[in-house]
Amino acid sequence: MDLQLENKTALVTGSTAGIGLEIARRLVAEGADVVICGRDQAKLDAAAAASGARAVLADPATAQGAATLVTAVPAVDILVNNLGIYEAKPFAEITDADWQRFFEVNVLSGARLARAYFPGMVARDWGRIIFVASDSALVVPPDMIHYGMTKTAQLAISRGLAAASKGTRVTVNSVLPGPTRSAGIGDFLKSVADDPTAPAEDIERSFFAKERPTSLLQRMIEPEEIAALVAYVASPLSAATNGAALRVDGGVTPTIA
Repeated sequence: MDLQLENKTALVTGSTAGIGLEIARRLVAEGADVVICGRDQAKLDAAAAASGARAVLADPATAQGAATLVTAVPAVDILVNNLGIYEAKPFAEITDADWQRFFEVNVLSGARLARAYFPGMVARDWGRIIFVASDSALVVPPDMIHYGMTKTAQLAISRGLAAASKGTRVTVNSVLPGPTRSAGIGDFLKSVADDPTAPAEDIERSFFAKERPTSLLQRMIEPEEIAALVAYVASPLSAATNGAALRVDGGVTPTIA
């Protein structure tokens, strides 16, 4: 299928590994001019070589980093807000600094860039903004409440901004991955495992049985599976999809949620 992304400029944040890198690869393969960003020059160079994307050294989790990125890339057709962090932590141990850090990285990074690029999209009467949220936005894990809060906030921003695009050819949507085999997932699974020294496949199996029993896949989603949906939502073919929260969660989220 031709996704008609030739001559489109896309910016993907959180793109030096995992889901973001696969999104960048897929958009490049579809003919888009893709820009990735990051804080580490070596990782950024490796990701650019692996994906065929252009690289900008900038961190949109800070106001200065976002300004640097927008200066380097003044206009985009497609913005994929994928940058995010996660961890498991008992609620009583989540500090003020934790709350602030998660909000800054997961929420403000995307809000800053959407604020910078949305007006130009509306003026040109075409654009796509995609927030990569999580199933945790709808069913908040009790050991990841600070993370879930940021993902729910992304849905609010996405839906509100979509309403502001009414009558234009600009769309704003969220994509909600479930547990995905992305960077750092091995350490995360060990952090919630009863036996962190068990074989990786046993830890993963136990995670789904204990922590995500509603998953219909009962396996980790591959980053390429997330990227395929994002690429479609970024394309002109998705013109009738706006203000949506699109699940690619392996069935983790109950239908009634």
